[in-house]
Amino acid sequence: MADQADIHHLESRAGLPEDLRWLVDKYPREDWFDHDNVHGMASMWLQRHDMFRELGAMLTTGIGDYREGRMDAQQFARWFAPRLNHFLGNLDGHHNVEDHHYFPVFANAETRLRPGFEILDADHHLIHEALERNAETASAFLRALKESEDSQRFAADAYADENARLVAMLTRHLDDEEDLIIPLILDRGDRDLIG
Repeated sequence: MADQADIHHLESRAGLPEDLRWLVDKYPREDWFDHDNVHGMASMWLQRHDMFRELGAMLTTGIGDYREGRMDAQQFARWFAPRLNHFLGNLDGHHNVEDHHYFPVFANAETRLRPGFEILDADHHLIHEALERNAETASAFLRALKESEDSQRFAADAYADENARLVAMLTRHLDDEEDLIIPLILDRGDRDLIG
């Protein structure tokens, strides 16, 4: 039998454990936008997460376009660098605010969900490591754009693999975070949670 750490690990879990899903069962995802408390913090959270999903998909599409020859090296470098910097910087900043402000407030507001916030915090550490690997492979890839075609291809493949891993981790994390946080906001409202 797998230990708790393995079943909660970001790259192996299929969602939040059942004992943390009681609020999302009460407030299912398909009903969120009909709830009175979805405006404000919940809406902001969902919009921010959608932005990260869109940026991750954009980077995945862009690297695919380059690898398939729909963009040359110079076009790709000009397109890629600002989008990657925006994605990585905003994601890191978002996680810092969550870790140092929102997660402690939410965990104190509903102590039964505290293990869920511990899972999300562990995710942030894994994602931060993935962000660093992503930045390193992206830098190597951008440097390789000035080298031979073989070097470019190898570096593009390495970056594509690292990006796919990060996007997969991020997708799982964002879904689980929303399943934990949005129902809590809907249940309590912004004012009762943040004060």
